[in-house]
Amino acid sequence: MIQRKQTLFLLLALVCTLACLFLPIGWFTPQDMGADMSMYNLWVVEPNGTHNFSVWALFAILLITIPINIAAIFSYRNRKAQARFCMFIFLLCLGWYVVYVIFGKLLPYGEFSPGIAAALPLVAMILYVMARKAILADEALVRAADRIR
Repeated sequence: MIQRKQTLFLLLALVCTLACLFLPIGWFTPQDMGADMSMYNLWVVEPNGTHNFSVWALFAILLITIPINIAAIFSYRNRKAQARFCMFIFLLCLGWYVVYVIFGKLLPYGEFSPGIAAALPLVAMILYVMARKAILADEALVRAADRIR
């Protein structure tokens, strides 16, 4: 299981997703005087130290991807399901970016600037595509071997 390259891609994508969950993904700079506010996947930290949970949907989307990724890792015997899991998680990450842009534009905290941790779901998406490609190549190899018999 672990020796397959798609499993390594899925594990790396899992690490990227977990890191993105806990790192700041952006900052709001107020138009008037005031301190910057950091945006995490679960909350926005306001200048007085309170947490505003208006961005919880970002956390929920990434949190949904984690058990699906683990299921994809352990479904190595069912390559078709593993490839479907990869595509589904890819679409969830794409949805995460849509919600991220919407929150960045619509929240009334000021000018939004993305953080470096916001690129981690993109890295995970690339890893999911690479894993899916390797899974489908394995499936083609098994089908070719069955045809030879």
